[in-house]
Amino acid sequence: MRAITYSQPGGPDVLELRDAPVPDPGPGEVRVRVAFSGVNPTDWKSRSKTPPGPDGQIPDQDGSGTVDAVGQGVDPVLVGERVWIWEAAWQRRWGTAAEYTVVPARQTVLLGAEPSFELGAALGIPFLTAHRCLTVAESLPDRIGPGSLQGRTVLVQGGAGAVGNAAVQLARWADATVVATVSSPEKAQLAAAAGADHVVDYRRQDVVAEVRKVAPQGVDSIVEVSAAVNAGIDAQVIGMHGAVAMYADDGGAEITVPVRLQMGPNARWQFVLVYTEPARAKEIGVEDVNAAVLDGAVRVGREAGLPLHVFPLDQAAQAHQAVQDGAVGKVLIDVTA
Repeated sequence: MRAITYSQPGGPDVLELRDAPVPDPGPGEVRVRVAFSGVNPTDWKSRSKTPPGPDGQIPDQDGSGTVDAVGQGVDPVLVGERVWIWEAAWQRRWGTAAEYTVVPARQTVLLGAEPSFELGAALGIPFLTAHRCLTVAESLPDRIGPGSLQGRTVLVQGGAGAVGNAAVQLARWADATVVATVSSPEKAQLAAAAGADHVVDYRRQDVVAEVRKVAPQGVDSIVEVSAAVNAGIDAQVIGMHGAVAMYADDGGAEITVPVRLQMGPNARWQFVLVYTEPARAKEIGVEDVNAAVLDGAVRVGREAGLPLHVFPLDQAAQAHQAVQDGAVGKVLIDVTA
């Protein structure tokens, strides 16, 4: 099979297209014939910093495809099913940037006949991260679905990013009022296309004033992409028993929080990393995200506020570079091209 591998950490140039044996699924595993691989910031960060094992590393956590074989203990009825994959390469050699991958069966989710493989590969880390961010506040339910966030207001800082887009789509599915911040008119259009009720251009508008117009008592949840920059704003708009969920790192940045201002609302400042979040929270996230997909509430493409940038497998290095350079939208690798 064709596979992208690297044997030492470094820039995108360490990624090589090689011919590799098709792996056999072990006990509890399935083998998936990959259609699309999804590239996330954690993929290039891991590639650049973490030494791979002696057999090399196939990158990328997310993907989609068709179950091709099952290992011992896995129901063979899964063979032929279309699935989406999450955390394929977390502490494992087999990522999704290859024609075949093997993963624990629980890390594949039935995609059904209608959703596209592109959508399936765009789920994983962005949508599970967004789900976690939307459910950590004490005043909010730990599950989301239609009506679960009705009467609540969510602020998505960076509403045109992959996680921001996922948060907007999931929050709207749950009937929240969604305010998204962006940095340009073009990104404002993307956030609105995703379903944001209100869009604030932070370079041209006063974010605190605009958010307070929508939620005079403060917002219930903040999905935060840049806590070091936005902490002062977040502290002024978080509502009673709300949470600021921080899922990204500005290169080792630190945050300063006004303690007294946060004591009044009993606000929570929560750090979020999908890979190490509590197991039950992750299970719920997978179930809820899949329910949103089956409900037709999740979309991809420019019309959904998430432009797709698709590269063939032999251009995996360019795909990683695009994510590293901050491509707006979702970067995918078409493994079948």
